[in-house]
Order: sequence, then C-alpha cells, then structure tokens
Amino acid sequence: MSAWVLPDHIADVLPSEARHIEELRRGLIDTAQGYGYELVIPPLMEHLESLLTGTGEALDLQTFKLVDQLSGRSLGVRADMTQQVARIDAHLLNRKGVTRLCYCGPVLHTRPDRPHATREPLQFGAEIYGHAGLEADQEAVLLALHCLRVAEVRDTSVDLADVRIVRRLLADLSLDALTVRRVHAALAAKDASELASLTRSFPSASRDGLNALLKLYGDVSVLDEAQKALHHVPGVDEILSNLRSLAAHLVGSSVTFDLADLRGYAYYSGTRFTIYAKGASDAVVRGGRYDEVGAVFGRNRPAAGFSLDIKQLVGVVSPRALKTAIRAPWIQDPGVNEAVADLRSRGETVVCVFPGNESEFDEFRYDRELAKVADRWIVKVI
Repeated sequence: MSAWVLPDHIADVLPSEARHIEELRRGLIDTAQGYGYELVIPPLMEHLESLLTGTGEALDLQTFKLVDQLSGRSLGVRADMTQQVARIDAHLLNRKGVTRLCYCGPVLHTRPDRPHATREPLQFGAEIYGHAGLEADQEAVLLALHCLRVAEVRDTSVDLADVRIVRRLLADLSLDALTVRRVHAALAAKDASELASLTRSFPSASRDGLNALLKLYGDVSVLDEAQKALHHVPGVDEILSNLRSLAAHLVGSSVTFDLADLRGYAYYSGTRFTIYAKGASDAVVRGGRYDEVGAVFGRNRPAAGFSLDIKQLVGVVSPRALKTAIRAPWIQDPGVNEAVADLRSRGETVVCVFPGNESEFDEFRYDRELAKVADRWIVKVI
C-alpha cells in the first residue's frame, strides 16, 4: 500500500473547499455569539470515563481508545463534544443562572455515521444550560435554522418528536437493555411485525400505545391523532402541547412530526428535533433537550441545544465563487511595498508575482492589478 494513501473515509481538504469550510465556521460562531453564546474549546482527548460516562453504547462504539503514555490510563478521542461542554458547564464555570455555550472543532469516529460521511466531522454546536422552559427549546431550533441560512442551506424542513412518550409507555415494565434497544429500533424502522413480536407480553395499554406510534407521523394533524390514541399516557397532553407550541414558532419552515423517531433516545430527555435539507442524504442538524447530560458530573442542569457537521453542509450547498485578488509585481520599490501593505490592511488579497513565474492556484481569480501610472501605484481593473 502506498504510504500516502489515507485511511477509509478520511480525506484531505483542498483550497477552495477549505476556504468554504473556514468561512462557514466563522459565520456560524459569529451567528451563535450574536445570540449571546460564549465560545469554548474542549480538548481533543480526555480520560475515557469522563468522555463516555452516561453517553450510551452508540457513542462508546464510535470512540477511538488509546493508552496515555504518561499515566497509563485509558484515553478517548472525542466522537462528540456535547458531553465535554456539559462538563465545562458543571465543573469549570459552575454558574447559577442560564449559560449559553457554543463550540466548533474536529471529532473522530471509528466508522462513518451515515452513507458517504467522513470519519472526521467538523462539529459545530450550541448549548443552553439552566432553563427548563420551552423557551430554550425554541431558541435552539431557531438558532439552528439561522445557522443554516448563514450557510446558505435552502429548502429546510424540521421534524419534531419527544422521547418521553415512549419512556412513559415503558416506565412500569421490567425490561432488559437489549429489549429496550430492540423496541426503539423497531419503532424507528416502523417495523410493525418486529414490534408486535417484542410487545406481545406487554400490558395492553403499553402495547397499544407503542403500536399507535408507528402511524403517528406527518403534519400537525398527527398531534390530534396522538391526543386520542395516547390519552392514557401520563403527561401526554403537556408533551403534545409543547410540540404544538414549538411548531408554531417556526414560521416559514416546513414542520413535520414523527413520534416514533427515537434516534439518540439514550441521549435526549424530552423534545428533540431533526432538520433536513434538499440535497442531503441525511439530517443536517440534530438537537433537542437533554436535561440529564450533566448528571454524571454531579450537576443535573436543564440543557437544550444542537449540533451539525460543517463538512456535511459544504457538500449540500453551492460552491463559493473564487476569491478575487490583485496582482502586483515583485520589485524593490518602496511605493509598491506601501501600496501592497495598504491594500492588505483593507482586506484585499494581493499576490506578488515572482519574476518569470505566475502564481498557480484554483482559489483566487485576478480581476485587478497594481500598476505604476505617472509615478503613482494604482489598482487597475484587468
């Protein structure tokens, strides 16, 4: 094998795409900071128990593990940053009131999490800690949609669900972890025969409620159907009311509901949302409420937020136009040096051409040049 062949689903990012990714990164962070989110930068790796405690089997399987040569302890390379940000909120900041944090950095997966995905996503996310009300859920969705607009992602749709419905249908049953996982998988896949097999010994209220969920997906009328089918589920009126209120705030967005969609069920504690976009084979944003995320760090604060992969976004939007540049001669002339420095201070890209060699690139486009006219250096349109 060639020494320069990269591992499967790992790739270099070349100039034009790298600029697009970097511009998106800056735009998303600026957008979040415009809402009052503070930027944090968690470490790339941590002690394994800190990185994985309370996250569930799925993240464990996605995490690369290694041994620290200094301490001999097991370390993990982060596969998701949400747990790290919860640790920062709980232990390093330890604030009493609402805290809004955002982050952006690479994560590493042992295997792609969707078809054609990279194993090295560039994860951006935003988290709200300390507010249990629906307002935090609404802000998380609205900020996510704003971020997609900044990235020029078009034709988005929001899908809403709430994991508490299934949790309450299973609450009084003594089920092992494997059975719970199989029930969730059958619901997510809308597999009626598998669900019937798994629930045949369940009490009728639980069995009927789970079977009803298989058909509870679609537009807002789904909530009315759920009200009738799930009236016996404790607290279902409040859950459905929250979903209805959340949808009402998403003016201008297509909104659907899928009450059987339980992806990330081990992670979320309430309302969850998924945002899809035209041209993307999978969701471009996942988020919701995960009030239990900080419990393992000794501070179980309300929490809501979302995350996305910037590399995925670049793949579903139009490429950016080439950045314009000014061509200048490479000569020993104080006037040239002053003119170039002034242009660069104003944000212009100025490429000084070496004698006998034009610069080669696929990232910039010369549309002007620095030329000497009547003893003055001026910019001329090419």
